[in-house]
Amino acid sequence: MKKTLKIAACVMALCAAVSIAGCSSSGSSGKAASGEVKETMRPYSVRQVVAADNEHGRTIMWQMTNGKEDSLEYRKAGSNDIRSVKAVSKELKGDKGVSDSFVYTARLDNLEKGTDYEYRTRQGNEVSKWYPLATDNGGKFKAIVTSDSQSSDYSDWEKLFKDAASRNPDAAFFIDLGDIVDNGQDEYQWQAWFKTVADTIDKIPVAPAVGNHEAYSLDWKETMPERYLTHFSLPKNGDDKLANHYYSFDWGDVHFTVLDTSLVEEKQWVPDLFEKEKAWAEKDITSSKKKWKVVLMHKDPLQYSFADPSRPAREEGFSDEGKEFMPIFDKTGVDLVLSAHLHTYRDRGHIYDFKRADHGPVYVILGLGGNVRYPGLWKRHALDEYVAPQPETDNYNVFEADDNQLVLSGYLPDGTLLHQTIVRKD
Repeated sequence: MKKTLKIAACVMALCAAVSIAGCSSSGSSGKAASGEVKETMRPYSVRQVVAADNEHGRTIMWQMTNGKEDSLEYRKAGSNDIRSVKAVSKELKGDKGVSDSFVYTARLDNLEKGTDYEYRTRQGNEVSKWYPLATDNGGKFKAIVTSDSQSSDYSDWEKLFKDAASRNPDAAFFIDLGDIVDNGQDEYQWQAWFKTVADTIDKIPVAPAVGNHEAYSLDWKETMPERYLTHFSLPKNGDDKLANHYYSFDWGDVHFTVLDTSLVEEKQWVPDLFEKEKAWAEKDITSSKKKWKVVLMHKDPLQYSFADPSRPAREEGFSDEGKEFMPIFDKTGVDLVLSAHLHTYRDRGHIYDFKRADHGPVYVILGLGGNVRYPGLWKRHALDEYVAPQPETDNYNVFEADDNQLVLSGYLPDGTLLHQTIVRKD
């Protein structure tokens, strides 16, 4: 470590970093334990999750079938100076042949900007292998964006994601816009999803958004998205009762605001979700000094009419979520809004005050990453500027940001470019 990372400062920062979900100041630590270790620890679903400030922080999570005391060790890549931070754990019941497990969480802070690190998990004198971790360098970057990976069989999702990752090895992180699994309380599906992203999510972090399917019980009744909230320990939003529901993070010169749009599903438990979230979002976006403001949300702000005559009649317009949040996006100067939910990929261009405009946020709804397809379900909306060829298949997107523009590129599973959305400003 450089002299600027003095042990005292590191201890204080790491103590604060691990004060989460039942972990107290006793979780602080500095130098790793000495003595011979064996690389025989076998954590699974090892994952990086975005921090609020990814130039200096990162959250690491993993699962084990036991609840012993675990810690996370880290170092600059290739260094012999190993630091340690305690992990907190939460028990998670399995189902459908999946064993019960403990989900471990450790938060790193006081990392150096634009630096390559390595981390490993530890239990006693057993350790895992080293995994790479790179902090944000503050410059231009690329991210993979997926949505609606929910599936009856996750093989299509697996191929789509792995091909997207192999074509974009320079991606700094990836985004999943919700409906990550088809049934949010089915741990078997969560482990199928984690298995797919395993060789990526342990190297680069995920930025997830909660979808409505995360809020379904095993008997398909509405419930709180408990497994989502357990699987992803996200940046704090100032409300402990709504921890992990909505959050924000920075990467490069972009501020991302991630919303929970599942009021219908969660209303029984959090009837004031949108009121609290709107107040938080307005303050969050306004207070950011980053050049670019991007919103990530599962449910789409627009409402579409059905093309299928067997479906009930419904006028096109704006969804309840759009009516609630779009005025805030206008007021706070949001540049780009990415949504999902309808399993269709469409670019709507600039919309301001609920009308076509030459300014205001650009709205793009992404298609699907899984195999739950709705071919020919939706009519074209008057605000649609681009509609993916019908009937639609699955797709993924690549988001790129630099000083002058944001570029969102949509691709078919074979890598064929579908469409590009470019947002520019001086």
